Amino acid sequence: MALLSRRTFLKGSAVAGASFALGAGFAARPGIASPVTLKAQFTEAAIASDGVTPKLMTYGLGDEAARGMPPILRMKKGESFAARLINGLDEPTTVHWHGLRIVNAMDGVPEMTQPYVYPGDGFDYAFTPPDAGTFWYHPHCNTLTQMGHGMTGVIVVENPDDPIFDAEVVLNLRDWRLGAGGAFIAPFKPRDAAKGGTYGTVRTANWQQEPVYEAPTGGLVRVRIAATDVTRIYTIGIEDGQGLVVALDGNAVAAPFPLDRLDFGPGQRVELIVRMPDEEGKSIKLGNFRGSSPWTITTLKAVGGSSLKRSLQDVKPLSANQIAEADLSTAERIPLDFTATAEHKATESICGSLGYTFWAINKVPWQGDTPDPVAPLSDLKLGKSYVLQVRNRTPHAHPIHLHGLSFRVLSSNKRTFLPPPTDTILLQPDEQAELGLVADNLGDWLLHCHIIEHQKTGMSAYFRVV
Repeated sequence: MALLSRRTFLKGSAVAGASFALGAGFAARPGIASPVTLKAQFTEAAIASDGVTPKLMTYGLGDEAARGMPPILRMKKGESFAARLINGLDEPTTVHWHGLRIVNAMDGVPEMTQPYVYPGDGFDYAFTPPDAGTFWYHPHCNTLTQMGHGMTGVIVVENPDDPIFDAEVVLNLRDWRLGAGGAFIAPFKPRDAAKGGTYGTVRTANWQQEPVYEAPTGGLVRVRIAATDVTRIYTIGIEDGQGLVVALDGNAVAAPFPLDRLDFGPGQRVELIVRMPDEEGKSIKLGNFRGSSPWTITTLKAVGGSSLKRSLQDVKPLSANQIAEADLSTAERIPLDFTATAEHKATESICGSLGYTFWAINKVPWQGDTPDPVAPLSDLKLGKSYVLQVRNRTPHAHPIHLHGLSFRVLSSNKRTFLPPPTDTILLQPDEQAELGLVADNLGDWLLHCHIIEHQKTGMSAYFRVV
C-alpha cells in the first residue's frame, strides 16, 4: 500500500474509528476531565549567551502565545486527563506521552496509532494514567528537528499517598545545536550519527544555563529530572550535599539509595530527595560528571532563615506502581540484536528522514518513520509473559525505549544493580540483558533507541500485542 493512500485512509477514518478528531472526541465521551489546550507553536528565547534564538518550537497552554519551554503537565494517578492538541507549526506533528501505559490510539505515533496532525488541524488525546511518577511528552514526527528545536515537556503524575516534601524542583535537561548569535546550526553530522550521536553546543536545564533554585534551609527537596535531549547521556552527582534516589523512570526503587554517580540517557527519568544545607545562603550543586569536563546542571540555594533540620533517614520508599511481573516458567524468549548496518539511503518520509541508515534491530533497519508495509518484530499474545533477550552488538550506548509496556531487567552482564520496572534501558556497549514483561496492553508498540539520530537512521521497530 502506498504511503499516500495509507495516510489518506488514516486521516479519513480517525473520527469514525474512535472519535479522536478535533471537537468530536471529548463530546462523545462523557466523564472525561476538562481538556487542556496544548498548542504547538513557534517562539523565541535567549538560550545562548550571545543572542535570541528565533523559531524555537514549543507548546503553550490555551490561546496565549508561549514564551518559553513547554509547560509541566500535572496529572493524577487513576484520574482521567484530556488534552486538545492544536498544530500552530508549519509542518505535521503529534504528541507522544513517553512512559505512560495508555491505550494505543493515544500513543501519538503517526501512521501507526493516529493520523498526522497537519498545520491548523487538531487532535484530542484522552487517557487515564495508571502509574504515578515522572514522565514526559514530545512529538513523534520529524523528531530530530521538532525535539531538537524545543518540543520536549515534563509530565508529573501525582500520587495522593506520596509523602509531602518541603519543596519540589522539576528539571528538563536538554542540549541545543546553536551557533553564533543563538542561531540554529545543522542538527546532526552523519559521521556522529553513525557513532554515539551529535552533541549540542549549549547545555540547559529548563532552557537555562546553570539555573539556581531556592529551597528551605535544612529541608528535603524532591528533584524530578527528565533527560529530554536527543543525544546526551548523563552521569549525575551532587557536590557539597547529599541525596537519595527514590525512583527511576517513573517507578519507585525498593529502597532509597545514596546518589553517588548515576548514568541515565535520553528518555530516562530520575527522582531524588536532596537534603538542603542548614545555613541560609549555602548551596549544593547537581552536576554532570560524564566525560573529562564535569559541569553544573543546576544549583539549589538554601533560604528561609532557621533550619528545618530534616533528615534523609526519614525518607521511606515511595508507593510502587502496579505492574505485572512476567511468569518466567512460561515466558517465551525473543532475541533482539541491536547492530550497525551497511550505510544506504533511507526512504523519504512525510515525518522527515535523515537520508541515511546506520543502525538496525535484528539486522533490519527502519528506513524512515513511515515505511509501508512493515512487519512487527513479533506478535505478542495479550496477557502472555515474554523475555526479551537484548544484545548490544555495537561499541556505543543505546537508550532503548518501549512504548506502552513496562519491563523488568532480569539479568545483565554489565550491571549489578537491577532497576525497578522501566520503559527504557540504557544498553551499554556489548551489554547482554534479559527483560521480562507481560503483554498487557493491546496495540502496536514502538521500540527504538532514544538517541534520535539512531532512531531515525534505522534503530526502530515495533511489537504487536493481539
